[in-house]
Amino acid sequence: MKKVKKFIMRRSLIYKTKVEYGDYTMNHIQGCSHGCKYPCYAYLLKKRFGVIKSYEEWCEPAIVENTLELLDKELPRFKEKIQMLHLCFTTDPFMYGYDEISDLSIAAIKKCNSYEIPCSVLTKGVLPKELIYCSNKNEYGITLVSLSESFRNLMEPNSAPYKERINALKYLHNQGFKTWISIEPYPTPNIIIQDINEILNEVKFVDKIIFGKMNYSSRVTEYKSNNEFYNEMSLKVIEWCNKNNKSYHIKNGTFTL
Repeated sequence: MKKVKKFIMRRSLIYKTKVEYGDYTMNHIQGCSHGCKYPCYAYLLKKRFGVIKSYEEWCEPAIVENTLELLDKELPRFKEKIQMLHLCFTTDPFMYGYDEISDLSIAAIKKCNSYEIPCSVLTKGVLPKELIYCSNKNEYGITLVSLSESFRNLMEPNSAPYKERINALKYLHNQGFKTWISIEPYPTPNIIIQDINEILNEVKFVDKIIFGKMNYSSRVTEYKSNNEFYNEMSLKVIEWCNKNNKSYHIKNGTFTL
């Protein structure tokens, strides 16, 4: 197991968001060891504003050590406002190989649930089995943009292998929890050639599919038919979801007329 070497303090934790995963969110870790090279929007944002200085610094996660104290302070104030609290938008609550981060995330989820606030979770790590002891109103998701391990090693170098992600998600689904998949950022054929239906069929057990294009990448813009490609993929996702009675959401800007 890996050890967290950096700890930081924050003045606040919960904030409102317009993203569809939850109306409020929290980021109790700074940085992300997964080191995604799409590139990662969160990394670009934090570097732009001087929060971190380099990719290497970004990949060395820092725990917000007053996370639980901030939740004790903020949850009573937000209790009547939050419909779903999301973990996380600018980091990963279950970074692969970091038990300290996983334990803190579970403690934070349990604290939120104690205020009857459900949580949604998205990870490129492995969802712990201990989550079965949290609220059955929680929703758990994984990012899955390919089934190719060589692609993962290249683009998500320190994340969990795809099979481990899927198996952990399926376990929670079989325990009665609502589960979902984020197929974002989905790569264009000049990055990897693959069949999106193979990905969808691999996670046929989930309740919802979210699909989005790859942004901030020159390789996508270099692919001249990228708009047509994402339109075609969006329609395939919609068709598959309708056929298999799944809910879905196509991210803004992915499907263009």
